[in-house]
Amino acid sequence: MEEKMQACSLEPAEDLVARIEMEKQPTLIFSGEYTKAMDENYHKDHLACHNCDKKLVACRYIVKDENPHCIPCYQELYAHNCEECKKPIGPDYKDLSYKDRHWHEFCFKCCECQKSLVDQPFAPKNDNIYCSDCHDKNFAARCDGCGEPFRGGMKKFEYKGKQWHEECFVCMVCKQPIRNKSFIPRENEAVCVPCYEEQFAQKCSKCNGVINKGGVAYKNQPWHRECFTCTKCSKELAKEKFTSKDDQPYCAECYGELFAKKCCRCSKAITGFGGTKFISFEDRHWHSDCFVCYKCQASMVGKGFLMNEGDILCPECGRN
Repeated sequence: MEEKMQACSLEPAEDLVARIEMEKQPTLIFSGEYTKAMDENYHKDHLACHNCDKKLVACRYIVKDENPHCIPCYQELYAHNCEECKKPIGPDYKDLSYKDRHWHEFCFKCCECQKSLVDQPFAPKNDNIYCSDCHDKNFAARCDGCGEPFRGGMKKFEYKGKQWHEECFVCMVCKQPIRNKSFIPRENEAVCVPCYEEQFAQKCSKCNGVINKGGVAYKNQPWHRECFTCTKCSKELAKEKFTSKDDQPYCAECYGELFAKKCCRCSKAITGFGGTKFISFEDRHWHSDCFVCYKCQASMVGKGFLMNEGDILCPECGRN
């Protein structure tokens, strides 16, 4: 087969070199004299390590900051040293890092049980790395109920300086977990509200209902405020003057009406409330203020007196 040739004019070699230098053109690369790397064409002698100039044709190399480096130079300049074995972590190994610390993949393991921590939960303590089980066994807070450690993601209930797992914080009576329900402390333990009301809460002497707040006590018995009422008129007695008869409470008005002695002069009840004084004589009774002479109204308290058909008279009026 004939090769087609095309004629062209040639310039002197000296002029060509001068023009190339003047225009600052890159060195020409002829077919068969170059290699391709990093999306660029290189003379085979020019593809070399950026640090030691070792020729990299047919050699493995790593690009750092857009420059090629032979493997030994890259490891010396850029590779991290493993925290466990202290050797460089070369390009053939995975570099596992945590807080500026680095490990070979096969060196990243629990310092106590030597279990691999690759893709596993772990925890640091005192510059060491532990698997979650060893960390919990050695350092985790423990439940005051069962003594087992609190693991990641567990709820923790705290009360009076103690702490429990959710399922260990239980009512001292029914032993059911309290969780987020209300409870009442008793003897440094917790009691759920239903158990407390059933076994420990004060109950009203009248309705037998639980007294949650606002109760009153009378004769060592508890009452709801609204249940502590006058036996006759049902008036609430919590803020009123009252007395009792046969262990039943009565307001002052009803007690006076039903049971109190009546003053022989004013016919009103003598209740004794407020320190009221009274005088008694032969089954008859008077308020101190009513014990006066029937005629002259002089007080007879502490004085001699006369009786005239049921009326009190001072000695002077009795002689007239």
